[in-house]
Amino acid sequence: MQTIRIGIAGYGNVGKGAALAVSTAPDMELKAIFTRRKPESIKTINDSISVLPIEKAASMKNEIDVMLLCGGSATDLPEQAPYFASMFNTVDSYDNHAKIPEYMAAVDAAAVKTTAIISAGWDPGPFSMMRSLFESIIPDGATYTFWGKGVSQGHSDAIRRIDGVKHAVQYTVPIDSAVQAVRSGGRPDLKARDKMKRDCYVVIENGADKNLIEESIKNMPHYFADYDTSVSFIDMEEFNKNHTEMPHGGMVLRSGNTGKNKQVMEFSLNLESNPEFTGSIMTAYARAAYKMSKEGLYGAKTVLDVPLHYLSEKDRATLIKELL
Repeated sequence: MQTIRIGIAGYGNVGKGAALAVSTAPDMELKAIFTRRKPESIKTINDSISVLPIEKAASMKNEIDVMLLCGGSATDLPEQAPYFASMFNTVDSYDNHAKIPEYMAAVDAAAVKTTAIISAGWDPGPFSMMRSLFESIIPDGATYTFWGKGVSQGHSDAIRRIDGVKHAVQYTVPIDSAVQAVRSGGRPDLKARDKMKRDCYVVIENGADKNLIEESIKNMPHYFADYDTSVSFIDMEEFNKNHTEMPHGGMVLRSGNTGKNKQVMEFSLNLESNPEFTGSIMTAYARAAYKMSKEGLYGAKTVLDVPLHYLSEKDRATLIKELL
């Protein structure tokens, strides 16, 4: 079995989840972790793992088969993904849905001789796959995506990038009446704020302007502006006591008709650890990126472009025998 050599760029919550997933993959080896923090401050799951400044990544171009990009979508990945894709096969979990086309174009331009799988978290990710599958099976229908209840890493990270914010967490909460309207076979006309609300808990730096921070959050395009958003300011003690877990989940539903009959399709997730699950998805797609690069399938790819059997450590014949 060929061992896939993995690098991780960014060792926050997703990076830690990815490291855990790689450690359980029999066909992978975690070669190095790259960080903008002081390497000696990083505690890894295994003391034998090299932790290096992120500037050292380029020097390991020939020692890493796939680089997992675990930075945030708001500011890290738009800058880092094209840079790394010019040298490495990459996988990221970029989740700003509205900007994916332009993000993909930038990564594709850089990935001339590499395979770069973008937006491989769980939404975008498996949720995207389900939306495509459901729509294909029931053309006469409407698709609805609900997130939560749980912590959105991308939205929490976006809040933390605001000046004056020390720590923050954002919970996405689906509106139950909207979910039930779809499950019953209806096709309600739901805007973003009709489906979910966003609850933010924020710890600020001493002297920071609460009103300015709250306004910045609620008016942030693509993240909060289209939703009913509440902002609660709390102290560090309450944050550590009540807001350090990372659960999440959600569902994709399609309500439609085949002939005169109502049909409802549903796919759901219930996650105790959002970052560990995201890291597991990225690790599976690292396997796909490695296989595709060996076939010369270069450029930016999405989960809609990757055959399912590329994700597995098992060969295609075995999967067909065991799962089909």
